Amino acid sequence: MSRFATEYHAPVLLSPTVSHLVTKSSGVYVDGTLGGGGHSQAILEQLDENGKLFGIDQDDEALREATARLRNDARFEAVKGNFGFYDVLLAPEYKGKITGILLDLGVSSHQIDDPARGFSFQQEGPLDMRMGNLMRLSAEQVVNEYDLGELRRIFYEYGEERHSNAIAKKIIESRPIATTAELKKAITKVVSGKFENKTLARIFQAIRIEVNRELEMLRQALEHAVEWLEPGGRLVVISYHSLEDRLVKHFMKAGNFEGEIPKDLYGNNLSPFDVITRKPIEADDKEIAENPRSRSARLRVAEKREVQEAA
Repeated sequence: MSRFATEYHAPVLLSPTVSHLVTKSSGVYVDGTLGGGGHSQAILEQLDENGKLFGIDQDDEALREATARLRNDARFEAVKGNFGFYDVLLAPEYKGKITGILLDLGVSSHQIDDPARGFSFQQEGPLDMRMGNLMRLSAEQVVNEYDLGELRRIFYEYGEERHSNAIAKKIIESRPIATTAELKKAITKVVSGKFENKTLARIFQAIRIEVNRELEMLRQALEHAVEWLEPGGRLVVISYHSLEDRLVKHFMKAGNFEGEIPKDLYGNNLSPFDVITRKPIEADDKEIAENPRSRSARLRVAEKREVQEAA
């Protein structure tokens, strides 16, 4: 599987992802988070000459990397945009005819490792955190313009951080804040020692989610799958934290984000999906050793139910 990895990005859970996603070699597939193109390359190798793959990404660097890698394959088409809007990015003729949709959530290795993108508290860089130039809001705006209540909310809801209020107050006291190092300094005035890195990770995650509207985009993408997948089509999602995974789990189970399975008057399950993976698939020790960022990955799979004929 190493041949699918590049210096730009290493695809996570590659083998189970592709084996669960590709059910028909002549099908139409969507890689909603193209990244470096590792998953896409592996998918294309499973398709015949009639297969089709759309790769969606909002990051210009990712699109350049993947396009250079896959440009000679006529079955592949790169699309710029956020995967939450694939209902308008793809041609209407494909609605209800997609064989499989893949969403590999989170931040790519390249984005994390580039200090200029501002995703990591381990390197100094500008407070940006935008996954693409389509997003108007930056991390600097969130950190310097949000009021106490807004900061506290995103730290608690998106970071699940119990010191949300104290950290929000300290950030406001420390303004203006222009770099990741300055933000880190403000946070560690509240929480330090053995819990420092976990708190930093939670706060940076919360700001990143807010900037990129990640949970909103995920909800939209999952809801669109009901209409865009063909009967028997697969929805495959790799998530990296509990907020994402909970949404995915509930939606695959029930077709909603509360996890309450809708039923008819006779008690029949009306969920649009059948869950294929009762428990999430996780990286094994070998993959974690090769790619430590795969440690938190959770792969879930669901299949769109066949259309039921009226009695």
